[in-house]
Amino acid sequence: MKKLLLTLLAAFVVIPALVAQDTEDKKPLFGIKFSGFVKTDVFFDSRQVITAREGHFLLYPENEKLDAEGNDINAKWNYNILSIQTRLAGSIWGPDVLGAKSSAFVEGAFFGNINPAINTFRLRHAFIKLNWKSTELLTGQTWHPMFSTDCFPNTVSFNTGAPFVVFSRNPQIRVTQKIGKFQLQLAALSQVDFTSTGPDGPNTKYLRNSVLPELDFQIQFKTANNDKGTSFVIGAGIDFMMLTPRLATTVTLSPSYDTVINGIVNHVNAVTKDYKTNTTTSALAFNFYTKIKFRPITVKLAGQYGENNYSFTMLGGYAVKSVTDAARGYVDYANVRSCAVWGEVHTNGKHWQPGIFGAFTKNLGVGETVTGPYYARGANIDYIWRVSPRLVYSIQKFRVALEVEYTVAGYGTTTSKGYVADPKAVGNLRTLLAFFYFF
Repeated sequence: MKKLLLTLLAAFVVIPALVAQDTEDKKPLFGIKFSGFVKTDVFFDSRQVITAREGHFLLYPENEKLDAEGNDINAKWNYNILSIQTRLAGSIWGPDVLGAKSSAFVEGAFFGNINPAINTFRLRHAFIKLNWKSTELLTGQTWHPMFSTDCFPNTVSFNTGAPFVVFSRNPQIRVTQKIGKFQLQLAALSQVDFTSTGPDGPNTKYLRNSVLPELDFQIQFKTANNDKGTSFVIGAGIDFMMLTPRLATTVTLSPSYDTVINGIVNHVNAVTKDYKTNTTTSALAFNFYTKIKFRPITVKLAGQYGENNYSFTMLGGYAVKSVTDAARGYVDYANVRSCAVWGEVHTNGKHWQPGIFGAFTKNLGVGETVTGPYYARGANIDYIWRVSPRLVYSIQKFRVALEVEYTVAGYGTTTSKGYVADPKAVGNLRTLLAFFYFF
């Protein structure tokens, strides 16, 4: 009886696998391969900083906050130890569809999508790909096309160079066409975790209510010499995004007030009227990047200019330009522009990989008089720069990395044209020690 049960169990496990195999390469027609890593970050900051998830995702130092005696309240060291960047991914393959190789990918981490949800599982990537001979169709959530997976900072810090790079993952439909060593890419995108902002705070509705998806076009040239261990990548692109900040305005005809009659307080509500509006604001963005890999070292250089970079986790956004109809509360908008450049050099050693990342971003203001309010990141910041050397040691599945990240932000006074005057440098020194175990 025992032998019979073992035989039936073996048949249950083996026979379906044999049926699912391709007769040519003996690979299952459908399957999933899991991968990921466990990561723990230990970091210290020399002052209070603008971050996400309890200090983990660092952007730039907080501005000075003086007490009654002129002491900077934000000049206080702090630290944390977190493992929320631990990730789990699944690479999925299946049979051909419409003459194309089909695949899918899903990845998540325990980062959460808001601070109260820290340690909860958060979707990073979830997409399906169909690959023909020279054409690829991708549908799902992944990196924004202006974040090139062929050229991005390999910092130890999870910020991956933000706010100097486009850091955003978006649901999208993307078509890529290869022509020799060139690659053309067109994408239509929406927003989910990385959103634009407006009168009601960060929200996806400003893009959704515009109906037109964010549109992005990229062109890339890539070549490699495997024998010499060298490669070269260069690319550029353009992005268009339109937002609808409001669907209605509210005009106050008479304010609320209180009266006291015979010792009794009577409250009179404000009298208001709502008016439908559909005023939009549109913005363009441009990116450029290049990477040269030699056998011993890799060199990268990239830049970005945008008229509304808020959803890219960069400086910028938009502001109310003026009131166009006071009776109905109608306004128009103007973009707060910014640009950024970054560069990186690192070695390609098997075990030891020292490297250094450097970056600069500049608030370019509006260029014309605006009345406000501002819906922007860093509207009172003139510039930010960062230098972060690192040392990475890897052996088999284990990695330990040390990075020192010095970031300086120039805080000042926002002028009527959106420029920042009289900036004062405020710096933060972050020391980060990270432990990885890949699987």
